[in-house]
Amino acid sequence: MEPQSITVKLDQLSVEQQECTIYRVNSHLRNVNDKAYEPEIISIGPYHRGKDNLKMLEEHKLHYLHILLQSKKKNVQDFISEIEREEPKARKCYAEPISLKATEFTEMMVLDGIFIIELVRKFSMPQLREKNDPIFHMDWIMTNLQRHLMLFENQIPFFILLKLFDLVEVQGQHNRLMYLFACFFYNIYPGKVRRDRWKPRPKSPDMIKHLLDLVHSDWYPSSHLLGLGDVHVRQRWRSINSATGLIEANVKFKRNKEFTTLFDVGFEKGTILLAPITIEDRTESFLRNLIAYEQYFQNTEYSFVTDYVIFLNCLIDSPRDVQKLSHFGIMENCLGDDEVVANMFNKLTDSITLPSNPFSYRRIFRSVKIHCRRKRNRWMAMLRRNYLNSPWAIISIIAAFIIVILTIIQTVFSIMQVVKN
Repeated sequence: MEPQSITVKLDQLSVEQQECTIYRVNSHLRNVNDKAYEPEIISIGPYHRGKDNLKMLEEHKLHYLHILLQSKKKNVQDFISEIEREEPKARKCYAEPISLKATEFTEMMVLDGIFIIELVRKFSMPQLREKNDPIFHMDWIMTNLQRHLMLFENQIPFFILLKLFDLVEVQGQHNRLMYLFACFFYNIYPGKVRRDRWKPRPKSPDMIKHLLDLVHSDWYPSSHLLGLGDVHVRQRWRSINSATGLIEANVKFKRNKEFTTLFDVGFEKGTILLAPITIEDRTESFLRNLIAYEQYFQNTEYSFVTDYVIFLNCLIDSPRDVQKLSHFGIMENCLGDDEVVANMFNKLTDSITLPSNPFSYRRIFRSVKIHCRRKRNRWMAMLRRNYLNSPWAIISIIAAFIIVILTIIQTVFSIMQVVKN
């Protein structure tokens, strides 16, 4: 068979050109921590399909589909016919060529999509669960599934989920599906959302790329925090000191009680206000996959997850910084080891390309640096660093101060004695 001419290849390219939404994580990011991007119990979509270590839940997918077909009195062909029409569009969402035939690809979309929909329905509606369903009897399976459905490479197009949901429940109730996903993913966020104040960023279900994009969109921070008024200002910013260094420079830390999302950071009267963050087993993978998403879609207004991680990386240089943030009620370390958390944040920004968008916390960084440059605060930092850096040094200074006072008192008494005589 003769190789295709460049003319034929160009014609095919012009026909097939479409925005890709699902990529493989590049080697620069993957080499830092490969496990953060790899599924361990379930494969969604084509990238990890067929791997031996991911066969655990393949039969469970079939079981969920079987139960659904029985309860809804539908034929599987109803689902296949609907998705068959979307197969070319869905295939082009993947950045890499998919070797599956059209029938295989369609069946995979149906099987994976129905599993996801039934999973979130059963999560919110216990009456739909079977008595012996291991997913809802073993906490470790559920927590892992929440993480696995957030992996950048473990995605199917969101419009496939919308099409399938129209067949499962009343057609056009896409906001209900969004609500089910919000309930399912709520406890994977390392920083909780204040539901009484939080309003999800308005984004039509038709505009969502996949589940990771959905979570990223719903987690969008408050506009007042980011200073959207000067979005076109590309100011350079410089790093600030670690939490320990800032405390030495008379900067205080306080838990932000008025937060809406994790990204609500403020600086008032020499105090950095931070929303509480919980670090657990899934946190690194969750943040890494959101950062990977922002690396591939930097045309968004803000890479706010990347910016927040950069901010925390500035504050955390050592286990001592983690300890101090924990002391102020800002960080809850469920991993137990402060050094593990410090290493995690120090490596999270390795091999990433800094976004071209304005840095979200540039104003706060500028205010902190101005505060630290004041003479009084610089003097306090020098005093603490050179003379108050250990309990023994503090005891020595106190002892020296007492000796000086006693010496002065003794001198005064001696003078008074001389005067009397």
